Amino acid sequence: MFVRSFFLATALVAAVPATAATIADLYNTGVTNGGVATTGSGADLHWALAGGTAYTGGTNGSFPIGPWVSDDAGSRWITPTTDAADTLPNGNYTFSTTFDLTGYSLNGASISGDFAADDSATIFLNGVQIGSGGGFSFITGFGATTGFVAGVNMLTFVVLNSGGGPTGLNVDVSGVAFVPEPATWGLMIAGFGMVGYAARRRRAAVTA
Repeated sequence: MFVRSFFLATALVAAVPATAATIADLYNTGVTNGGVATTGSGADLHWALAGGTAYTGGTNGSFPIGPWVSDDAGSRWITPTTDAADTLPNGNYTFSTTFDLTGYSLNGASISGDFAADDSATIFLNGVQIGSGGGFSFITGFGATTGFVAGVNMLTFVVLNSGGGPTGLNVDVSGVAFVPEPATWGLMIAGFGMVGYAARRRRAAVTA
């Protein structure tokens, strides 16, 4: 009885209609809460640098942006200092952002985008590598369709500065996940309730 109830509940949940929705709190580098590029130099509002602060310290047409791909209306370079031209030690610089999938179905969730990095980057979603490579004079695509978790997720770029001089990261990213339609939440709850009821009956029968 328990096994049949479990599979019936699973089928009910799988059949719940869902609507595709943009992941609202997944932001590009160097943008406002409205997704528009910031102006001037300051701490990034949505991306963090491990051991420091991620700054929007570059200006189009002023070194290093020129050799680096240009900022645009949708994203900006972020760097470890307020001046993108600063010479920094070789090594890894870890930039990360978080987004919340509470209330979303993980089935069918995806993120995609492109990035540029000086000198290159390795990309992780919740600690699992999903891409690598890139450079500072061109953009490189990346994406993921698995590896998401319920609740808060973390997207991380480990940027390697291997040739001395400045280092930084520019990311343009978006995501889609599915939200169960409100009228069907009761069906989901009923399905899981059926599993719990069957389990209690089974334990009661074993005890008797």
